[in-house]
Amino acid sequence: MMWKGIAAAAAAMIAFAPVAAEAGRDLDQIKQRGTLRCGVQGPSNPGFGVPDSQGRWQGFNVEICRAIAITIFNDPTKVEFVPVTTQSRFPALSSGEVDVLSNNTTWTLTRDSAVNRFNFPAITFYDGQAIMVPRRLNVTSARQLNGATVCVQPGTTTELNIADFFRANNLRFTPVVIADLDEIRRAYDSGRCDVFTNDFAALAAQRTLLTRPADHVILPERLSKEPLAVTIRQGDEELTNIVAWTTFALIDAEEMGITQANVEQIAASATNPVIRRLLGVEGNMGESIGAARADYARTIIRTFGNYGEIFERHLGTNTPLGLERGMNNIWTRGGLLYAPPAR
Repeated sequence: MMWKGIAAAAAAMIAFAPVAAEAGRDLDQIKQRGTLRCGVQGPSNPGFGVPDSQGRWQGFNVEICRAIAITIFNDPTKVEFVPVTTQSRFPALSSGEVDVLSNNTTWTLTRDSAVNRFNFPAITFYDGQAIMVPRRLNVTSARQLNGATVCVQPGTTTELNIADFFRANNLRFTPVVIADLDEIRRAYDSGRCDVFTNDFAALAAQRTLLTRPADHVILPERLSKEPLAVTIRQGDEELTNIVAWTTFALIDAEEMGITQANVEQIAASATNPVIRRLLGVEGNMGESIGAARADYARTIIRTFGNYGEIFERHLGTNTPLGLERGMNNIWTRGGLLYAPPAR
């Protein structure tokens, strides 16, 4: 009977061994094309995605896309950035004009359902809707804004949330609905509306572009939960896995103290099996998700650093946005960032 026990153990090992992923429909097209088409908020979103003087895109969301390109191609340059607006982003994704959205899109029930058929593999940034007003109004709470005119973009969770907030608090407001982000900022800056509402981080970014940024304050209330995630079409589990585990690798690296400066040293000396698997030193987790190389995470960290390094470089306290980590810290430091086990 002993051979039966051996056979059962072998079968169990096979069942839990990494299995190479087969490319799905969308991943196949990306590989055949040789580039990942990434939709970013256009024409620019300071800190998250901005083209420099040479037209090369820079920012938090941009580096997430380049990290995904490393996982797929082992090459961060194989990305084509496509500026999209809040109204054009979902048609662009549905039609295949872009493969992924990395433009501060909120994960919601209806967007994730059969109605819209989008997937949100992993949250890359936790935010909440906020309100910005001129300091001269001497407003300290959003509940003091009865009768205000509010600049807001159409077709967004922002538009729905602001209506819910004013209704719940028995306040009146007049919406000034403008689709283009630059135009809505200019409208607010010129005094056409009393209030500019958007996600907190987006308001912090847009405030840097105002004529006198210091003359404007973001009020303390958060009107909503805004879990922002890279967005893809439903129907390709392989691409879902790649996007998810690219994000998780960045989070795990920060939790484990692996940085752009020390990743190679740690890869060469680590005895911890969790770290060795993450960096592709043992096992082949990369093959399981269809990555170009077993050490895809190591290449990403060597190129961009961990999640915290990317955050601080583009959004942190030493940047024009000046954002604290807050919810976007790893769970061991009081934040919400938490990656499933890579095993």
